[in-house]
Formats: sequence, structure tokens, C-alpha cells
Amino acid sequence: MAPLLQDALLDTPVVVVNGARQSGKSTLVQAVAAAQAGKPARQYLTLDDTAVLHAAQRDPAGFINGLPGPVTLDEVQRAPGLFLAIKAAVDRQRLPGRFLLTGSADVLLLPGLADSLAGRMELLSLWPLSSAELADSPAFNRADWLFNGDWADLRVPACEREALVTRLVEGGYPDAVARGSARRRVAWFDSYLQTIMQRDVRELANIAQLTEVPNLLRLLATRSGSLLNFAELGRAAGLPQTTLKRYFALLEMLFLVVRVSSWERNPGKRLVKAPKVYLPDTGLLNHLQGASAESLLAQPGLPGGVVETLVLSELLKHLAFSAQRLSLWHYRTQTDVEVDFVLENPLGRITGIEVKASATVDGKDFKGLRHLRETEPAIFQRGIVLYTGRELVPFGGGLWAVPLSMWWAAQGEKSAGPSGHPAPLTKKV
Repeated sequence: MAPLLQDALLDTPVVVVNGARQSGKSTLVQAVAAAQAGKPARQYLTLDDTAVLHAAQRDPAGFINGLPGPVTLDEVQRAPGLFLAIKAAVDRQRLPGRFLLTGSADVLLLPGLADSLAGRMELLSLWPLSSAELADSPAFNRADWLFNGDWADLRVPACEREALVTRLVEGGYPDAVARGSARRRVAWFDSYLQTIMQRDVRELANIAQLTEVPNLLRLLATRSGSLLNFAELGRAAGLPQTTLKRYFALLEMLFLVVRVSSWERNPGKRLVKAPKVYLPDTGLLNHLQGASAESLLAQPGLPGGVVETLVLSELLKHLAFSAQRLSLWHYRTQTDVEVDFVLENPLGRITGIEVKASATVDGKDFKGLRHLRETEPAIFQRGIVLYTGRELVPFGGGLWAVPLSMWWAAQGEKSAGPSGHPAPLTKKV
């Protein structure tokens, strides 16, 4: 994300880096600011500092007007009153890169922000670390590569079960990954959730009964990758729908859950309109489900919903810097033909992605992709089944089986081809 942030600061008055708490926003913005050679020094203030927070809340206009030059304001969602003051300051003096803001809540969902900074703001989304970053693998965009890239450009190793389970239980939060043991990682996730519930939830929603929100999050963890049905969810949670939808929107605002909308090109077709719901970090998902590396390895197979959530998580991270500006959907008909994910470019061309938690793939695993290809032949590019196996295999007609290890594969010499046996990865470029 660093190059996108650097470019935005060159021509946009207000740049906002949005993302979950502890995803690395502060580290990113400070590193980019330090790398801006020849630019005026950028002041850094965080609203996690009590004195700064009180000053910003008590007199937003005076606080903003007292800043001498370019400034980074961290955790800006804690003082929503700043947004109108920033708008007024930008309208008086429209300088590129004047305000660099970070938010641990989706600022577009905060009251009044979209209107107050319309035309003055660029928004960048930062998710926790991707598998490629964790593997120190090249930062080329794997979503773009899945969409229409050349298979020969990537050396895909076998998807080893132990490596996959490690990625599932660690997730992408930098501090969680850095913990030296499963016990310490559990402690970090416990503390993380407690901090969000005790501070962010209280500040954003003024909710007194905090037990209902974490209980809803645990319930959603059991449904990650399923269709979102508020009526059924309300019955299971014991909450009226008005309260449920309010709590759900709050979890969305905090990047703890995400929705993937249903794709349809022709509104007249009989497609299921309900979105799918996910927890976007598999480490947090497994923590809420009480799963560990040992318990996952002891099972004969891996949970399909957890593996699908891993793919969702990786797609979100790569779509955030997609050169092709891809969007993400799911596909499902009323006769239960489905494709887990659909990537679409601005021209309306699509690639379908199915996720299988098994190490083998056969023809029936391409049922949904074949249906999508036959239904939309003019715009269908390719169909991919991501699975836990060893080989990149063509199934004909633009259909491929690709190991899930493509998310952390290195980029090197061209591969020997789908039917060959590539040499071990020894070089990264």
C-alpha cells in the first residue's frame, strides 16, 4: 500500500488510511512520512493520547487551526468533530497531503464524514498482513493474477497441510503472528477483543450491555462463509432485528465482519440476492471458535468455512491495491448453484473462484463454474478451484485447479507447465 499512499499525498488534501485496529496503519503512515524526502516535516499526533484527544474533542476548529503544517492524525474516529474542521481548513488552503488520517473504524460509515470531505479525500484500506508479506514473497498482485494473469509467471509449490494450518491459526495481525506460542497468541486475541469492546464499541455506539456484541461476534464466527440471514441470526442470538442490525453494522464499522454482495448482470435472472458474511481474519476466527493448530491437524479434513475465509481475507488484501480495480462478489442461484467468489473488472468481465478444503479435485467441483461459464459466455474469462493439493492442473475450457499455496508462492523462473514437476523454489525476485 505504501506506493499508493505516497502518490495520494502528492495530489490530495486529505488521505485516510482505514483498517482494523492493530493492522499496521500507524507503522505504515509513519514509514511513508519518513520517506518523503524534500517535503516539509510532518507532525504526528495520535488521538490515543489523552491530552490530544481532549484538545480535539473540546475545540475541533481551534485544534486544527493550531497545527502548523502537514500533520498525521492517528485514530481520528475518536473525535468525529474534527471532520468539519478539516473541511473548513482545506477549503481555506487546499494543499496536497495536508492531512493524513488513520481510522480503526470505517470512516465512511461515521455520521457526516462522506458529505463533509467529499471531493477532498482519498480513502485507502489497509488489512492485516497478507500471506505473501508473511512469507517475504514478492508483492505482485495475486488477485490480478488470478483474474487473467499468465500461469507461467508463478511457481506454485505444493500446499503442505502444516503450512496451511499455521496460516489459518495465526491470521495476519502483526502482533498475533509475532507471538512465540499458541498460548501467547490466545492471550493477545483476548486482549484485542477486550480493548475493542471496552473502548471502541463504547465510544462509537454508547452500548451499556457489552455482552451481547461479543456473543454476536462468536455466533458469526460459526457462520463465516454463509449467507447472511438476519431473521435466522436474530433467533439464534436472541435479539430483535433492529438491535441485531445495529450491532452488526457496528461490527462492520470496526472491520470485524465483512459482507460480500451477490453478483448479477441481469436483474431478471433468478439469483439469490443475500450477501455472504465473513470474519476477515482466520486467526481471530479460529480464536473465537476455540480451534488450535493441534485440533485442526487432528481432524481428517479442514473446515471448509475457515479455508474459504482465508481466501476471502487474501482477496481483500490484494484487491486493496489491484491495478485492474477489481471488485468482489459471490454467485448463487435459487437452485443452489453457487460460486464462492466472482472477480469483476470495470469492463464487466468476470473470473469465478471456488474454494475446496480437500487435497483432490474432480469434475464435479467445477459445477458452479461451468454453470457461470455457460450462463455468461460473453464475459466469462476463467474459472478456478483453489484447493489444498500439490499441482496446478488444467481442466479444459478455461477451468483450472490451483493450490492454495499460490497466496505465498515465490515468483521466479517460468514453471515447467501444469503437467510438469517444477523444481523447488530457490529464488525470489
